Amino acid sequence: MTGTVQSKLLAGWWDPAKVFAALYADDLYAFWLDAGPGARTGVSYLGAASPRSRFVTASVADGTVTSRYVHPADAAPPVVTHETVFEFLRRDLAGHRDAPTANVGFELGWVGWLGYELGAHTVGTPVHESRYPDAAVLEIDRLIRFDHHERTVTLVARTTPADSETADADWFDRTVAALAAIAGATGPARAPTRAAVPPASAAPRWRHGPSDYAALIETCLAAIHDGDAYQLCLTNEIRVPGRWHPALTYGVLRAGSPSHHGGLLRFGDVALLSASPEQFLHVGRDRRIRTKPIKGTRPRSDEPGEDDRLKLELANNDKERAENLMIVDLMRNDLGRIAQLGTVAVSTLLAVESYPHVHQLVSTIEAQLSPGVTVVDAIEACFPAGSMTGAPKRSAMTILDSLECGSRGIYAGAFGYIGLGGTTDLAIVIRSIVLDSAGASIGTGGGITALSTAAEEIEETRIKAAALLATLGVAAP
Repeated sequence: MTGTVQSKLLAGWWDPAKVFAALYADDLYAFWLDAGPGARTGVSYLGAASPRSRFVTASVADGTVTSRYVHPADAAPPVVTHETVFEFLRRDLAGHRDAPTANVGFELGWVGWLGYELGAHTVGTPVHESRYPDAAVLEIDRLIRFDHHERTVTLVARTTPADSETADADWFDRTVAALAAIAGATGPARAPTRAAVPPASAAPRWRHGPSDYAALIETCLAAIHDGDAYQLCLTNEIRVPGRWHPALTYGVLRAGSPSHHGGLLRFGDVALLSASPEQFLHVGRDRRIRTKPIKGTRPRSDEPGEDDRLKLELANNDKERAENLMIVDLMRNDLGRIAQLGTVAVSTLLAVESYPHVHQLVSTIEAQLSPGVTVVDAIEACFPAGSMTGAPKRSAMTILDSLECGSRGIYAGAFGYIGLGGTTDLAIVIRSIVLDSAGASIGTGGGITALSTAAEEIEETRIKAAALLATLGVAAP
């Protein structure tokens, strides 16, 4: 990726949902990193592959990274290298470490997901073959940025040498014209209704039914009793046959489960739709790194008094507090490996955050990156997130590998951007749906500690999956 970054601040405000629907809803390679409907803070980014965009996938089983251009389809053949996706990104971004970017977050680079199976590289756990690429990232050299606090919309593009400058100028002009044509730009976008999403063609299939999952919980409790782990994040997978349009389905998901780290990534036949509430890693231009692990869940109630009771019970529950504190310690250790000495600090401990369907217990850990440590180094050192593994990380992942009977795929990994100039914002892939040509996949799970009971843990997985199944037109069991 060569050239210089140029931006164009527009007059007025457009709803990102309307813009995505009008410009990118049917693109096979498109992205929307979403601060949420009605957001008054945060930044949303959206766009699609350009003629210069590379699409890169990784295979843990093969130890390879495959890079190809998205447009045109008959371009040069894919380039396959024997390396990890972290090595690829580190090498690719090295030439842009000092890129003259503004302090505005993401100014081009890579958008995509890092699947949970990359833990075989970062932690040394067993390799599983996933039905999805173990990593998939799209090179972004054009995007639209929506600053929800400032209420500004900015076009950003990387201009290239003289033979392409006309094309870049045309993109700015075409996008301005397309935005001007969007009717009712200042009004709220109408959210797709559930009727717009076809119901599933068959009943959902759980990898582990309730009795089998209860038995796995008892095995986790035995491992904890034996001292092999303190906490184990046991997960389940739901497969739902059917076909859904990614953009329409994401519209239903975000309407029912708004989140500050939502997103839609559509890469060919596979699309990730996420209402994730959990930030994995954020690194700004000031090289401050932040992670916000979530551990501890209670359902919401429509009755205000009962909802307040559930929130208070979560805040004071010994099991949930201990579960969260274990992951705080794990993430402090992970950050300590790449942070300046003495800068790792817990800025918020055991705060309750409320979402449409659940209350969550959230802590925030921050640090300053050490000199010479790149943003890719930081991601690799912390991946996968401790809240999705348990503690100690390697022991927990090894135990879970022997129990879960298959790969997690994209679920429990991370998605977002890795930008030029050393910035990143990645959310954990939870509360998410993955669509492919055969149907939909949903991951759900929870942290098992010595105080866990099988019935409560099974109910937690059901609560977390219910809104996702409803998005697909499926009733929760």
